[in-house]
Amino acid sequence: MRIALLQFRASLDKAENLAEIRRLAQATAWAAPDVVVCPEASMYDFGTPDTSLGDAAEPVDGPFVQALGGLAKDLGAAVIAGMFETCDDDRARAYNTLVALGPDGSLMGTYRKIHLYDAFGYRESDRLVSGGSERVIVPLGGHRLGLLTCYDLRFPELTRALADDGADVLVVPAAWMRGPLKEDHWSTLLRARAIENTCYVAAAAQSPPAYCGRSMVVDPMGVVVASLGEEPGSCVGEIDAARVEAVRQRNPTLAHRRFAVVDRYI
Repeated sequence: MRIALLQFRASLDKAENLAEIRRLAQATAWAAPDVVVCPEASMYDFGTPDTSLGDAAEPVDGPFVQALGGLAKDLGAAVIAGMFETCDDDRARAYNTLVALGPDGSLMGTYRKIHLYDAFGYRESDRLVSGGSERVIVPLGGHRLGLLTCYDLRFPELTRALADDGADVLVVPAAWMRGPLKEDHWSTLLRARAIENTCYVAAAAQSPPAYCGRSMVVDPMGVVVASLGEEPGSCVGEIDAARVEAVRQRNPTLAHRRFAVVDRYI
C-alpha cells in the first residue's frame, strides 16, 4: 500500500485550503497512492487564541467533507484529513475531528481527538471538546489504520491500545507547534511509536511559520522511508505487511509484554 502525505500551512479560508489539498494530492498521482493523508486542521486553521472554532465548524456531512469525498473519487484513493466538527452540546466549541473517506467518496470513519493540547502555554480546551475515549481503526487495502491527532502522539498508551486493536499503521495528522526542542520531540516520538508498536507511522503535519513540518513515514524498525522538510509539498511511502510481520518475528516485544493497557477516562 502506498501512503501520500500532504504538508501545507492551512489558512482561515476553507476554499483556499481545499484548493491546496487538491493541488498537492494531484501532484502525487504519479505514484497512484492508496491513501492520501492531510494535516490536522486542514479545513480551517486554529488562528489566534480568540478565533472561534465553533463558528467555523461543520458537520461531517457538510461541504468540506463532501468536497474531500469528491477528491477521493477523482484520485481513486482514500483521503484522511483534519477538520473542526460541530458539537451540538456546545456550539461555542468544536470537536477536532479526523475524517476518512474511501476511494468511492464514502465516509469510512471519524475520529475525535481525545487529548487536548493544554500544554506549553496553550489551552486547546478553551475552544475544543475532547472526543472522550473512543479509538478508531479504519480497514484499508489489507491494513488496519489507527487514527490519532497531534498531541495524542505524546500518550503511548493510546497507540499501544490501537496496536492491541490490530492497527499495523498509525496515521497522525498534526499541526505540531514550533518551539524549543519541539521539532525534536516530534521526530523522536514518531519513531518511538513505530518502534515500540512494531508498526508503520504515517504523519502529515502543517508547515511553518507556526508549525514544524517534517512530515514522515516511519517503518516498524524506526527507519524513515519518506519525509519532507519545512516547505509545503508531498511525499509517498510504501507500507508493506510483510515488513511488519518480519519485524514482529525478529523483535517480538508486543508478545513479551507483562502489562496491559487499561481503559480509563477522567
